[in-house]
Amino acid sequence: MSQRDEIAALIQQLADPVSHQRQKAAEEIFQQGMKLTAAVIAKWLEDEELAKLFVIGEFRTVEATVGLAVAPENFSRIHTANGSPRLANVPPDQDAEEFELHFGSGARLDVLTTKDSGGAGAIARFLQKFGEGIQQIEFLVREVDGATEILRAKYRQEPTYAQTRAGADGTRVNFFLVSNPQGGKVLIELVEAAAKTPRE
Repeated sequence: MSQRDEIAALIQQLADPVSHQRQKAAEEIFQQGMKLTAAVIAKWLEDEELAKLFVIGEFRTVEATVGLAVAPENFSRIHTANGSPRLANVPPDQDAEEFELHFGSGARLDVLTTKDSGGAGAIARFLQKFGEGIQQIEFLVREVDGATEILRAKYRQEPTYAQTRAGADGTRVNFFLVSNPQGGKVLIELVEAAAKTPRE
């Protein structure tokens, strides 16, 4: 079984009625996703200035989430099986729906689908080309613009968007398509959390 087929099978298990099976599948997906970016992120973290911009999570590793593109019908099944977590507030100009799943082991998944399977949105195009699978790896940073400028200047890594754009739930994001040691490409999303209001 190819890695892509294995991930697709694990995605199906995210809708398993048994919670232990869902968590086991999520942990395997998360681990495989993190392997895709391990070498790149390790190199970036060698840069002291850039490393300071990455948020460190409770497990003393960079705060990361594996983004999965799934078909609309599976999106609904996974959402229901996991207790119908809150849907993210996605900007209206972006053809996507999403929600996050967090597990006690530290595995974090962002489950995404398209509103228009035949459309030209990023998730629709990914599903059309590759089918269900790991679409991106998201890393939480303190400042997207600062991290982007360092990656441009020191690593000659150009972002997908010339300017940081709005993401789900008031975040600010940009993307980098990078090569990995496995000989493929992986999409890294840098995510800056929404600014907190005084009440928060």
